[in-house]
Amino acid sequence: MVPDTSSKMIWVQALRYKNIDESNMKSIAENIQIVTNDVEYLEQHYGRSNGSVSLIAASKTQSAERIAEACQAGVRNFGENYLQEALEKQQLLAEQEIIWHFIGPIQSRKARDVSIHFDWVHSVDRLVVAEKLSRFRPVEMEPLKVCIQVNIDNEANKSGVSEDQVEVLAEQINALPGLELRGLMCLPKPEQQLLQQRAPFRKLAQLLEKLQPSMPQIDTLSMGCLLYTSDAADEL
Repeated sequence: MVPDTSSKMIWVQALRYKNIDESNMKSIAENIQIVTNDVEYLEQHYGRSNGSVSLIAASKTQSAERIAEACQAGVRNFGENYLQEALEKQQLLAEQEIIWHFIGPIQSRKARDVSIHFDWVHSVDRLVVAEKLSRFRPVEMEPLKVCIQVNIDNEANKSGVSEDQVEVLAEQINALPGLELRGLMCLPKPEQQLLQQRAPFRKLAQLLEKLQPSMPQIDTLSMGCLLYTSDAADEL
């Protein structure tokens, strides 16, 4: 693999992690250290620059107390799927330095609150949703960082645009005020064979590379689940 010298980042949703033994539960801080050590190892092993792989702790259904404990252990990026649950936790954690990511499906009627209360949105798959996020983002706030969700495996029951729709949607979002298009997101289906598991990560990276000449700010790949981090790092 050619060592990575770009500013491209991979955001990984820590939904599950294969190196944590659930039969021997450790503290949140200990588990975070395991994940952090493995991410750092993968960066070195695959020639990626230090800090190019960033962790999002998927915190849906987790209490504010557990999120605060994760913050004390050094985690700053948290991903939420359910708006109302997230808003309640944000109030309780207002004094924490947290970067909030919305990683779930976006209903049009909830776009206003998502736009106001999050720093990143990873699951934009329709222009109408992007337009509402743009319309409701307060002008005094920094632009909302967004990723386009790609249905990389063409699964009938999964959200996301098809590969051939990515470029058009990217151009449309890139023209909207209040938004900063930063990358692409996928949630690949699990595969038994290693090469098959790597394929969707490679396809997403290739899609990103096609967009970068005309949209140089696009530098982010949101790569599904930490269960497959080594596959993503190997391909990228």
